[in-house]
Order: sequence, then structure tokens, then C-alpha cells
Amino acid sequence: MQPIINSQLPEFNVQAYHNGDFKTVTNNDVKGKWAIFFFYPADFTFVCPTELGDMADKYAKFQELGVEVYSVSTDKHFTHKAWHDASDTIKKIQYPMLADPTGALSRAFGVLIEEAGLAYRGTFLVNPEGQIKVTEIHDNGIGRNADELLRKVEAAQFVAAHPNEVCPAKWHKGDATLKPSIDLVGKL
Repeated sequence: MQPIINSQLPEFNVQAYHNGDFKTVTNNDVKGKWAIFFFYPADFTFVCPTELGDMADKYAKFQELGVEVYSVSTDKHFTHKAWHDASDTIKKIQYPMLADPTGALSRAFGVLIEEAGLAYRGTFLVNPEGQIKVTEIHDNGIGRNADELLRKVEAAQFVAAHPNEVCPAKWHKGDATLKPSIDLVGKL
């Protein structure tokens, strides 16, 4: 298994449902900005709407940080629209919902369950240079938390802007950071 951290965003070209329209999204659309790819198993399910709704509730905060959110499932873009039209929770979504019916994008990120044609719950933060900086993959019965993802985005952006500093456990924006040096070895 190859490490995914610091690997490049794969090339892709998929259909999406976004703000009442169908559109094409490619890896070129992501270049030069922070992006989250938020994989989930399927539309019209149980844990998925709670996660996507949580992301929708925090979407403005992600946007303030200059981050675009892309939810991804192996459903078609038509199914995303139908779910959006049918569910009050999903109606809140303003970020693009990417369709990956062939599983190519899910496979490229290492979250495709081949025998089921579904994705695991995978979260990937990509920096403006196209490198994957944060990854988290869950079994499908375990939901994620958008607040924790926001914290990780803020930490990744801080480290990108301050390459000689690191963020300790439970770090939040404004908290003290660490400057790695020999003086810290064995002192923490």
C-alpha cells in the first residue's frame, strides 16, 4: 500500500449536482485552492444524510477558510438531484455533490468497496498544490464530525503558512504551537 499523505490529487472528470444544475467537475477545478473530498456510501441511506447535513451546516465556515467541499458517492448525479429534492436535510447542501458511478474516483482515493460498488466514509483535505494533507477513513457505520474536520483544516493551513511550527493535540486556532528543536526533546 502506497502512502496517500502528500500524494497528488488524481486526475478525474465527473458529473455533479450543484445548486440546481448538473455540471462537470475535474481535477483542474481544484487546482490552486484548498478542497475537501468527502466520500460516503450512498444516497437515500441513514448515516450519510446526518454527515452531509453536518457539513452543510458548517459550509460557510469552510468557505471562509477558502475551502471547497465536494461530497462523493458512487450514485449518479440524477440520484443526487432526486435525493436533494426529497430530503429536507440534503436540501441544505450548497456544495457540489460528485457522481462516481464507475467507482474510478473512489478507487483512486482507496475507499472503493469493490464487491459492493460503494465507498467507505473517506475524508481527504487537498492543499492548493494538489497534495493530500489529511486523510481519515471510517467503516460505514461510523459517522464523522464537521467540527473536527474544521479544526484539522485550520491546523493544516496554519502549518502551511508557518512551516517551522507544528500543532499539538487538540490544537485550535489561536492556541500555542510548537517549534520543533532539540530543546523540546523529552521535555513535553
